[in-house]
Amino acid sequence: MLNTKTILATLALVAGFAAPAMAQDHSSPHIEKQNWSFAGIFGTYDQNQLQRGFQVFREVCSSCHGARLIAFRNLAEAGGPGFSEEQVKALAAEYEVADPTADGGVRTAVPADRWPSPFETEQDARDANGGALPPDFSVLAKARGVTDAFPFWVFNYFTGYSEGGPDYIHALLNGYHEEVPENAPHNSDGTPFDLPEGKYYNDYFPGHAIGMGPPLMDELVAYEAAEGEAEVPLTVQQYSTDVAAFMMWMAEPHLSGRKQTGFVVLLFLVLFAGLMYATKRRIWQGIEH
Repeated sequence: MLNTKTILATLALVAGFAAPAMAQDHSSPHIEKQNWSFAGIFGTYDQNQLQRGFQVFREVCSSCHGARLIAFRNLAEAGGPGFSEEQVKALAAEYEVADPTADGGVRTAVPADRWPSPFETEQDARDANGGALPPDFSVLAKARGVTDAFPFWVFNYFTGYSEGGPDYIHALLNGYHEEVPENAPHNSDGTPFDLPEGKYYNDYFPGHAIGMGPPLMDELVAYEAAEGEAEVPLTVQQYSTDVAAFMMWMAEPHLSGRKQTGFVVLLFLVLFAGLMYATKRRIWQGIEH
């Protein structure tokens, strides 16, 4: 049995490892974890939220950001925004896609087509954005994340936390300032923070100087309340939550099915382990060993 001194020594050792991480530079504010419907081992996407998030993406984000891995037909798949096939066909018909075999090199999009890029070439995208290349949204929610200090990240293994990308995107969209705040971190040489020309200050962007201006503002997108759903506020907070959830769906559209399969597999393993234990007891019953 472990005595009291051993336990105290172990706790002191853990605290010693955790202290450097807790004492790290806090120039970037802590990113709060949001209450996502798809969080946890039993979480699923909120269909109405995905539809709102798609509306924000389409009306605001898609003018600069592409989603090259998403096809129109994906919007009608189970576990997603839940649009009907007729709605998807009508949506696709509003866009044109490049097709060398068509007259003029372009044709009306069909559900099987990928979401069209807002720019013809990468250079066109850079020219329109001051030399910066807007990232593709297809898997951005999985490419971004948050960092928890030791030992707190250990708990993520027990809670199934994998929503770091949406948490970061939500924080980023709410982290803009019109001017550099007084409590902005100083430069490495101790001089006051100097925001480069053409950049915007953001609490959560690495280095705090981001080239993308604030994309959202209150009442920018007009939501239509779904049947039986309460009126949704038209705020930056709501818009950022919805579009972050939609980006998570784009990055992991089969999340609900994966979780269901995982639960069934775990249940099978538990039952199989019990069966094997009972078989072992049956075979070795009455045999000395």
